[in-house]
Amino acid sequence: MAARASLAGTMKLVGGELCLDFVNTVGGRVPEGGGPGSIVLADKLAAYTDLVAWSRHAASVGEADARRLLRLAENRPRDAADVLGRAIRLRVALHRTLRSLVLGRRPEPGDLACLNAEIAAARARELLSPSGDGLRWEWPDPGEKLDAPLWPVARSAAALLTSGDLSRLRQCGGDGCGWLFLDRSRNRSRQWCTMEDCGNVSKVRRFRQRHSRRPRSRRRRT
Repeated sequence: MAARASLAGTMKLVGGELCLDFVNTVGGRVPEGGGPGSIVLADKLAAYTDLVAWSRHAASVGEADARRLLRLAENRPRDAADVLGRAIRLRVALHRTLRSLVLGRRPEPGDLACLNAEIAAARARELLSPSGDGLRWEWPDPGEKLDAPLWPVARSAAALLTSGDLSRLRQCGGDGCGWLFLDRSRNRSRQWCTMEDCGNVSKVRRFRQRHSRRPRSRRRRT
């Protein structure tokens, strides 16, 4: 399967953790009701090839494994579509859970069930392998399993959600953005996904609002 040009493979990775960058594989989000749900704007994971492209871009899947996954998806399109559906459900559950924690609410049981299922699937594939003077967890032959792109995301989510300190978790304040990130600035003052994007848009908007409120000076006749 020849990979088409994918916007998912060129997205900015600004979340600070792999699972947050995965949640941010959307053009933006707008709140839905008063809960943790949202409406996705410009979804970047429209096809299984997008999932592979993003995984390669985020360095969670290697180049050789990515090529094998694309060939496998070409031979098993229905299975690839099923994995894409799992990816979207994982993204929804993870975003809703993180948003619940930001809002000081208890995550929904259904969202936790989805997360637990994907974390269990990822851990079931892990094996201990020699690494230097010790051992490490790794996934053998990830290029042979269509759901391999989900494993690193699930492991990252498990680590973040059990880290014990999510006080640095933030949501971008840009209109229609909603990207999540960890604020690792010294004074914890980061407001935007990036200053070049939402930060500058907000700065320009504030500038225009200030000047629009100023009374216009009358032009003198000569």
